[in-house]
Amino acid sequence: MLNFKINSDEIDKIGNFTKEEKNFRLKNLDYFNNTGFPNKKNEDWKFSDLNAIVSKNFSKLNIQFEKSKKQKVDFIKDFEHNYIVIINGELTISDFRYENKSKINLKSFVNDNYSNKKENNPLINLNHALSDKGYFLDVKENYKFKKILVIYYLFTEDLDENILNSKNKIKIGKNSELHLLEYLVNDSKKNFFNNVQEDVVLENSAIFRNIYLQNNKSSGYFHKYSKNKLFTGSNYTYFIFPAGLKFNKLDLEFNLEGERSECNLQSASFLDNNEHQEIKTRVNHFSPNCKSHQKVKNVLNAESKGVYQGKIFVKDVAQKTDAYQLSKAILLSERSEFDSKPELEIYADDVKCSHGSTSGNLDKDSIYYLMTRGLNQQESTKLLINGFLNEIADSIKSNSIRSFIKTKLEAQLLNEYKKH
Repeated sequence: MLNFKINSDEIDKIGNFTKEEKNFRLKNLDYFNNTGFPNKKNEDWKFSDLNAIVSKNFSKLNIQFEKSKKQKVDFIKDFEHNYIVIINGELTISDFRYENKSKINLKSFVNDNYSNKKENNPLINLNHALSDKGYFLDVKENYKFKKILVIYYLFTEDLDENILNSKNKIKIGKNSELHLLEYLVNDSKKNFFNNVQEDVVLENSAIFRNIYLQNNKSSGYFHKYSKNKLFTGSNYTYFIFPAGLKFNKLDLEFNLEGERSECNLQSASFLDNNEHQEIKTRVNHFSPNCKSHQKVKNVLNAESKGVYQGKIFVKDVAQKTDAYQLSKAILLSERSEFDSKPELEIYADDVKCSHGSTSGNLDKDSIYYLMTRGLNQQESTKLLINGFLNEIADSIKSNSIRSFIKTKLEAQLLNEYKKH
């Protein structure tokens, strides 16, 4: 088992910090060193023993590495867009050519919150201790983006048993609107660990449409913790399309702080080989008249493993809550596994809340029907899987972006079928 203890002098290598920030980093480093990577004893990680996964697949974890050479960016040509380029977690270039630049502030992230709270998730403490990259995007009040913003997250081929720690923050001002595509491209052929902490704030009546798309399968091990605050009348729609990684966990917290705030999360993924993916959500209804809807779909093949843990919490004052969560999984192999843990914790009495989870095989009658119409078994299976997953992509309003996403999903599926 990998004994991953970090020496405190690694913090000095990152940069020069004030006494307050250095003490904050050292405290969090102690928390992580005393706990290590989370394992099944931690309830939030009962289905994803990260300590065992890291120990099995890494001989070491390098904190420092040489800055990558200039990376070529393969920009999307399917639709007009603004862009930001992040290479190995570091903000490099940006172009807001379609926007009023005075309404947008983008800079490298600087942490100014030095809470000494011990987190239940040791990876957050690790991020607090070692983060040295990231960005802060601030959209001013009363501004609506004219074109979608694409953030290109590039991971270079020189990554080799490295661990990256970055912090990102997005703030959308009152009455403003941002449509975002987070586009992840991984060129690394060797194992590395990417540990991200993200904060999103939606001020009153702000609108955020976010699409998270991993373009290719890889040997990356990813963890992202995202904390989202929604104030009065704000609306957050989040589409998640993972491509399949060796390990991929999205830990998402939504705090509905103001009345009439809404969040809508939808995800679709195809997992193969020995890929391990978990989506964990916690939606906290803190105010009345709020809505949250979640729909997570997975197709699992070979020895892949999928996990969905979703909790809806409704505070006693959050009357007229409308909350819904649904998880569906199709298992194509007897060796694949899907674990689901939906939860409701409700303290208000005038609410409409429901949850559900189903998993099983493809319907044999549907396959038989398609085969009677001239398709072979593989073609029938592929068509049914496409229909199952494309229901999520069909909810994207923009025709050009929806078409782009569906093309990527179908290409991933086609590549998997070529392997088998």
